[in-house]
Amino acid sequence: MQQYRTWIADAAKKNKANIVLALDLTKLEPRQLLARCLEILQETAPYICAVKLNRQIVLPLGLHNVGKIVKLAHKLGLPIIMDCKINDVGHTNEVIAKHYFNAGFDAVTASPFVGWKDGMEPVFKLAHRSGKGVILLVYMSHKAAEEGYGQKVIDPKIGKPRPQYEIFAEKALEWNADGAVVGATYPEKIRAVHQTLGTKIPIYSPGVGVQGGDIEAALKAGANYLIIGRTIFESANPAETAKSLREKINAI
Repeated sequence: MQQYRTWIADAAKKNKANIVLALDLTKLEPRQLLARCLEILQETAPYICAVKLNRQIVLPLGLHNVGKIVKLAHKLGLPIIMDCKINDVGHTNEVIAKHYFNAGFDAVTASPFVGWKDGMEPVFKLAHRSGKGVILLVYMSHKAAEEGYGQKVIDPKIGKPRPQYEIFAEKALEWNADGAVVGATYPEKIRAVHQTLGTKIPIYSPGVGVQGGDIEAALKAGANYLIIGRTIFESANPAETAKSLREKINAI
């Protein structure tokens, strides 16, 4: 079984692309939604290294139909991430992760807010036993991210206040996460997290394009993978847009 982190790195090298395609379409009926997701994935596959789905796809389609997207991604040589943001007590988290992994997903996103013991521990153990990945949310891309991820908290190790996201970056290292999400809309946060993670854990940056994240700023700050959705799938020609973005990224 190919390990998730190796698979996405290999796909990025093969396609000369570090774009994770976020198939987060919302404006279609279920039958049209599935067909359009499959069409966009097929067209853009040569220019991306992975696919990400969120619940706005899984909820209307159900895991059975989503399985068709998973199978196509795998057929095209791409790993697929379930952006489920796991954030509950441990036994519930484990069941959630198990269902997504059984459905064919290669990685899940998860929130470090719930902690390790009886929180994230079962998810990480399940994932790493089966070659799957866990990507931690360290700093999200939306405007209110500062209210949670940026708040100052008392670090129990030193007894002094620190930004929450700095502690989450350290947890990503401690827990051996397979990635850390830091919004491309906050390159200064990417830079700070990169100083903690170095080359040990890749940074995934959403928010490029529609949310205002800048490709060059994110890459130069230390982002490894750029999560791009609406800029690609809402364009008149998703394949050409993905190709153009890949060329722009590679030029940087």
